[in-house]
Amino acid sequence: MGSSYSAEDIALQCKKYGAASVTITHRNEPMGFAWPEGIEEVPLLTKVEGNTAHFVDGSTRRVDAIVLCTGYRHHFPFIDDALRLRTANDLYPPNLYRGVFWLDNPKLMYLGMQDQYYTFSLFDVEAFNARDFVLGRLPLPPRPEMAEDIDSWRDRLGTLTDAFEEIDFQADHLLALSKDVDYPVFDLDLTREQFRRWEHDKTEDILTYRDKSFSSAVTGTESPVHHTPWWEAFDDTMATFMGDGSGSDGGITAKP
Repeated sequence: MGSSYSAEDIALQCKKYGAASVTITHRNEPMGFAWPEGIEEVPLLTKVEGNTAHFVDGSTRRVDAIVLCTGYRHHFPFIDDALRLRTANDLYPPNLYRGVFWLDNPKLMYLGMQDQYYTFSLFDVEAFNARDFVLGRLPLPPRPEMAEDIDSWRDRLGTLTDAFEEIDFQADHLLALSKDVDYPVFDLDLTREQFRRWEHDKTEDILTYRDKSFSSAVTGTESPVHHTPWWEAFDDTMATFMGDGSGSDGGITAKP
């Protein structure tokens, strides 16, 4: 159950490692990839009777297991109502200046509330902003200026039409956060280009996009292509993963 990264990964892993079939059920929209034989997407699950799953389009499937990949909600019942963030999973939540500081009381800081492309890089630079504010190194503007800045980001958010624009949006957000703190510099333009390639590769072939090679945004060094295509690699031990794939069974066993 689900239609995002976890559902995609788990569905493919289950099929790769021997499941006879995998059914992915979605609440809103299917992921729409060209799935390998044995994986299919159907609309919302409505009920389960014994081993029979019923879906909103009237179809049924016999199932052995149900895996929940339904994401998360921002839920802070322990925080006073006047300070509580309420947001969907989007790239720039409301009422957070710089995506971090609560507009009506910037001493309250929320980290990592955004939908993610840059993920840990964004977490890091948000933490740098929080640290410098606490230490008095990062003065914040008056409330009207903070509110105007939030509105400008939210307005731009409403114009985004695809994943490529979303990548640029979060890259610009990261850049804005990094300019006033001593966050280590890396090649942000390179990451934009590589994120676009990754998104294109994933849409083009859901089975092979993991097999691509990318360059470090810090050193510029390009990683080697893995010796065994992901769909054919069944041994995740460190020795096999880091080896040359020339084991006696075509890469499943590492070469001594």
